[in-house]
Amino acid sequence: MCDARLFQPQIAALSGHVPLMTAPIGQGDSMAALAQAILEIAPPQFAVAGLSMGGILAMEIIRQAPERLLGAALMDTNPRAEAPEVQARREPQIAAARAGRLEQVMREEMKPNYLTDGPNRAQILDLCMAMALDLGPEVFVNQSKALRDRPDQCDMLRRFDRPTLVLCGREDSLCPPHRHELMHDLLPQSHLEILDGAGHLPTLETPDQTTAALHRWLESL
Repeated sequence: MCDARLFQPQIAALSGHVPLMTAPIGQGDSMAALAQAILEIAPPQFAVAGLSMGGILAMEIIRQAPERLLGAALMDTNPRAEAPEVQARREPQIAAARAGRLEQVMREEMKPNYLTDGPNRAQILDLCMAMALDLGPEVFVNQSKALRDRPDQCDMLRRFDRPTLVLCGREDSLCPPHRHELMHDLLPQSHLEILDGAGHLPTLETPDQTTAALHRWLESL
């Protein structure tokens, strides 16, 4: 439930150096359909970066069109299919969002898991809520279904041989470091960075360190 504001510090820092594109990811209810929509508007060759659900979607883009990818940055994400206990929570959340309680779902069930303690925590949480409410319940339903039904991408990662940044916050409780160590082990050409002082959203929690890591990755392509 984020838009390009999730990457606002990185866009500001990198836009003068490399061409950047962002894309909404709420107009379909499957990873396959969302990936196809991005591939339709993307250049013939490009590098893809995604965080959380965006990272999961980046992996589906790699699966569908590996020959078009120069590299990938997979941040605070998960290559596995969704666990059954997480899937079981999706339908009540979807029902609540459809009933007009999206703000409650975000406030009580999602936002508390996003961030570690830090000086900008309240400000970042307010931004997360603003993004979610701007996107609205239909996007929440679509994204929930896409996450619920996503495939395992571990075998695909073993075959992807382009430069890949694997990055996460050390305090990420949603997608903890051990999942990123797994991705690093699977990917033939990966670099692992675990950032202190960040939880699930290092692009906003530790923006300078995240931008520096992305800049080094871009230079390696």
